[in-house]
Amino acid sequence: MRLLLIRHGQTPHNVSGALDTAFPGAGLTDLGQRQADAIPTALAEEDVSAVYASPLVRTQLTGSPLAVERGIDVHVQEGLEEIAAGAFEMRSDHEAVAAYLGGLSAWLHRDLDHALEGGTTGHAFVDRYDAAVRAIAGAHGRHEAVALFSHGAAIRVFATLAADLDADEVESRWINNTGMVLLDGQPGEGWDLVRWSSDPVGGAHLASVRAHDVTGEAVDVEADD
Repeated sequence: MRLLLIRHGQTPHNVSGALDTAFPGAGLTDLGQRQADAIPTALAEEDVSAVYASPLVRTQLTGSPLAVERGIDVHVQEGLEEIAAGAFEMRSDHEAVAAYLGGLSAWLHRDLDHALEGGTTGHAFVDRYDAAVRAIAGAHGRHEAVALFSHGAAIRVFATLAADLDADEVESRWINNTGMVLLDGQPGEGWDLVRWSSDPVGGAHLASVRAHDVTGEAVDVEADD
């Protein structure tokens, strides 16, 4: 199975740097909508047979243009949500950002016992995200391509652990809004990284200003700020 893990389009809270991880979350900015609208053309060569999105509004809005172009529905899948910010929800100060990214870094380095204040452990996150991917894979054939519209931190951690990527290398990568991580494989058999597209799939000209984009920016860059 080809798993296209696509981050949602830009939101107002990506611009302000607020940790917006709770339901229902913000909608898209004008740039975010343009990023979403560019996806169908950018993925014209991908034979996407299904579109899934997390329960948060921004992923469903981002996946909608692709679903409409392919004549299919956006299926909302529990478990694809962003890594919860816990006690730091909607904060953008240095303490909150450092705590969130510290947790993210710990999970990338396989310390899944770590938990954010008021949040979950890495084990709990991996279990719920993996269960969502398994449910999706179980509904489709081994050779199908499926687009999953999800979130920056969640995609980064899942892809790192699922494909056994080097944590230090992943920490230096970013996922702009509508950036994509493409995996090939099957639950229970393993996943291979095919491509990590840091820029929006529609092109670098659609890139967001990354200075305050906590969940999309490279972890090591944000952590040093």
